[in-house]
Amino acid sequence: MKLSALVCAQNDEARLADCLRGLEFCDEIVVVADRCTDRTQEIARHFGARVIDGIFPLESQRKAAGVAACLGEWILEIETDEHVDAALAYEVRAAIHGRPAGDWFDVPLHNYVGETLVRRGWGAGLGEVLAPRLYRRRVKRWTARRIAPGVVLEGRHAGALETPLKRRADPDLGHMIARLNRQTSLRAQDLADAGDVRSLVGDMGLGFARFWTSYVWRQGLREGELGFLIALMAGLDAVLSGVRARHLLKLRADAAAQPAAQLAQVGFAGRR
Repeated sequence: MKLSALVCAQNDEARLADCLRGLEFCDEIVVVADRCTDRTQEIARHFGARVIDGIFPLESQRKAAGVAACLGEWILEIETDEHVDAALAYEVRAAIHGRPAGDWFDVPLHNYVGETLVRRGWGAGLGEVLAPRLYRRRVKRWTARRIAPGVVLEGRHAGALETPLKRRADPDLGHMIARLNRQTSLRAQDLADAGDVRSLVGDMGLGFARFWTSYVWRQGLREGELGFLIALMAGLDAVLSGVRARHLLKLRADAAAQPAAQLAQVGFAGRR
């Protein structure tokens, strides 16, 4: 039973080799290189991967293109900051060859900040602790978004694996803040395109709810300062995304109004 590994990359030369090294147990590796200007494609081909070059503005487009290129009956979906060790590789193979009574498996994730394993508090697009990463082809699809697209699964749930994926979420706190900045920029574009823009008060309410969910319900408080920071970022994500979305809509409205104003001026000058 053929197994495809799917990796989506965007200028990830610094961490791609370590990611692909853990996928050599798969029958094929497919790397979607989205607007890469570094050595991503070269590194991927060095590991025998099939490279799909393209321009994919939406994360959902990248993943869909990758799935379409996979030839295996089963797909293991991996991010460039994640690593599959030997124990997980063995469990993945055993799961798909053991006549699974379903079409997709959840895979646990261990998220590291630097060298510290942070088990609790993740959410709001900052990290996952369990995700459907092993699935039959054509079972999984994504909603059209630039970041953190929603997932739609068809078929039957086959259960969850026990061995976690290891994810180097952030090498340091500066990287966490930079990731939040990039994430809110992309999410703001999604919100503006969908017209899903709330008031500042609404964003603050959502931000508080996310902070409480991360810090209390998901027990981020047990992770000390890092747990508090993750919860704070989850709340700020909602507020910053909303502020940036409203600003973006204003810029778009101003840009659309300029041609009309210029035409009006030309018409007035003609009448004179």
